[in-house]
Amino acid sequence: MLLSLIPTAMSDTSTNPLADATLQSAIDRVFDAQKQNQFVVARMGARERIAKLRRLHDALLEQRQDIYDALWADLRKSPTEVDISEIGVINSEIRHAIRHLRSWMSPKSVATPMPLFGTRSEIRYEPKGVCLILSPWNYPFNLTLAPLVSAIAAGNTAILKPSEFTPNSNVVLRRILASLFAPEEVAIFEGEANVAQALLNKPFNHVFFTGSPAVGKMVMRAAAQHLSSVTLELGGKSPVIVDENANLEYAAGSIAWLKAMNAGQICIAPDYLLVHENVRDALLEKLAASFKRFYGETPEARKTSPDLCRMISDKQFNRMKGLLADALEHGGRVVFGGGTDDKERYVEPTLLVDVPDTANIWDEEVFGPILPIRTFKTPEEAVAYVNAKPQPLALYIFSTSKRNTNFYQNETRTGNTVVNDTGVHFYNSELPFGGVNNSGIGKSHGLFGFLEFSNPRGVVYQNRLFPLTRLFQPPYGNRISKIILLGLRKYF
Repeated sequence: MLLSLIPTAMSDTSTNPLADATLQSAIDRVFDAQKQNQFVVARMGARERIAKLRRLHDALLEQRQDIYDALWADLRKSPTEVDISEIGVINSEIRHAIRHLRSWMSPKSVATPMPLFGTRSEIRYEPKGVCLILSPWNYPFNLTLAPLVSAIAAGNTAILKPSEFTPNSNVVLRRILASLFAPEEVAIFEGEANVAQALLNKPFNHVFFTGSPAVGKMVMRAAAQHLSSVTLELGGKSPVIVDENANLEYAAGSIAWLKAMNAGQICIAPDYLLVHENVRDALLEKLAASFKRFYGETPEARKTSPDLCRMISDKQFNRMKGLLADALEHGGRVVFGGGTDDKERYVEPTLLVDVPDTANIWDEEVFGPILPIRTFKTPEEAVAYVNAKPQPLALYIFSTSKRNTNFYQNETRTGNTVVNDTGVHFYNSELPFGGVNNSGIGKSHGLFGFLEFSNPRGVVYQNRLFPLTRLFQPPYGNRISKIILLGLRKYF
């Protein structure tokens, strides 16, 4: 065990700063140890990998109270929401991987083309090697450990860099992982942006980043220096389209639930709402009723609700206030909510209407509990607005018209789509999760996460007695030329 390798690497650089040289030295030692150990880890079969996943699963359940306490301290997140969006998601991923890992790991035979008659071919899924996981603050357990589950299932070593904005969660993460893994297999480095940059200076075999498109571009540039493969789980402005024939009661409840979860600080939250002009007012009433039903009838009751999170930092809180103020200055109207509290970093779930296109909220990802709403007359108008923006991480459609639903899907491009609900795609490990272009590169969850951390190696086994490829070796004569010509017409 190399526990002595990283006594300082595991500490919080915001309270115990490392000099650049010391930091780089610690990173070098752990990276080199994982590089040397990667083939030992890669040789572990399904039984050993499953055992590691089971230990992680059980540790999360054993440490539930500590996780609750940490997330309440960092985000004022309720224990039930922690179970729904953090522990439950990770352990569901683990159980799914355990059930399917032997199948995922087994070589897959592929067909043989006629010119290679006599050979046998297969695809072997091998680990990429030493991986870096850079995770954000909004879901510090979920978005750190779910990629780790895929990395472990695929047989990799991993270095994790969680966000410095969730120090209480990081303490629990560090303790859990240190009890389960030696640092030459899984290690954590905490700290600010300089720690992430120092890690990105190393030639990792794969980098998995979750965060904003702006930072994702910087991660991709750094990875390109080493030609490291990347998975970028980003965000963007995920729209909701509500047709005039939608079930407004259900649509309002679903939209309000996901928009207020984690105070809207979630990459798949509805960013803006497109509603048919004929049902706008009815939907607004039902959205307001849903927020009251979930969190309290009065502004005071909602503020004291144990189920509403707070903004993670003063910076994020002030950004929310700025977006709201800018929308109002441009002529927008608050039809529900709008309350804030600087001391608590509290932002009330808020509905905005009549916000002109010049307001910043239409261009910047909201990432908070403020929902701007605009109307449309035709499906074509709604699709044109969605397509005028970068491709989103998710698209939510509420409609009872199959024709319209198909139109919205066929005429847009997005990472995932949910029809008549919001956010539930994230909980299905059989689906690929991730964005497209501006909202992400690569996929995660289940088999897709395993593949993301794997290299599909093609292998061909030649017939040892008489390889047919000998027939095509020089010198080329008339007979070979005729065979090649025949092959070009029929097989190549």
